[in-house]
Amino acid sequence: MELFIQQLINGLTLGSVYILVGIGLTLVFGILHIPNFAHGALYMLGGYVTFMAMTSLGLHYVIAIIFSMIVVALVAVLMERSVFHHLRNAPPIHDKSAAIGLMLFLEAFVLLVWGSEYRNMNTPYTGSMSLGSISVSTQRILIIVVSIAVVLILYWFLKKTMIGASIIAMAQNREGAYLVGINSSKVAMMTFAISGALAALAASLSTPINLLFPAMGHLVIMKAFIIVIIGGMGSIPGAIFGGFLLGITESLGATYISSDYKDVLAFVILAIIMTWKPRGLFAKEVH
Repeated sequence: MELFIQQLINGLTLGSVYILVGIGLTLVFGILHIPNFAHGALYMLGGYVTFMAMTSLGLHYVIAIIFSMIVVALVAVLMERSVFHHLRNAPPIHDKSAAIGLMLFLEAFVLLVWGSEYRNMNTPYTGSMSLGSISVSTQRILIIVVSIAVVLILYWFLKKTMIGASIIAMAQNREGAYLVGINSSKVAMMTFAISGALAALAASLSTPINLLFPAMGHLVIMKAFIIVIIGGMGSIPGAIFGGFLLGITESLGATYISSDYKDVLAFVILAIIMTWKPRGLFAKEVH
């Protein structure tokens, strides 16, 4: 039982990271219908910016995370303004190709600046907390608590502010949003900024318990797309549910089945759910 609870906590930790990445991805897709393949590169960049802020600028871990979120949010807005904005009326294949190109560019940039070696990111939260006979690292608790807090803040922002209402309106009906005077350019910029900030936060929180390297975004973005598809394209509740489902399944699967197949389980879940609900669990039904 103790092993089960331990792996459940590990699954919640992993799922929390997936949720932060998946929500940013689903916001961009739900509003702009852009499958942003470069989102994993933003995640990777966020980890490196936090690492640089701590090692080169001497910033505290928390301040470095905030700095990274701002930097990556600005990079995401620059991507939207310089690339995706000009492709809004182009065939769908164009923005997909552009996203892949941006991903390769950001990875090449990181390789040029920081090199290809694996790095460790230090964290001041090196202790652990005891839950009965179970010991959980402070960093893992931090990941879960911060992720839940950010999701709640984002929910409040979307439901209680004018900008949030504009984002939801764009997601529900883009043509209707245009007709009532919503500035689509500002909404697109804000959406990319939120997406980039969430990706940077996810990387900054998870890297101290993993490693920092240029290809670290590949597996994460693949899992994020699976989460978005499972939950329903454009559904934030779906991304939250999908993130926890995937994280817990992978953690328990690695323990009770085999760690060699934990990544395969994501595709097994995807196949099962797509057979049952082809549009995703939280997708709106089309009549």
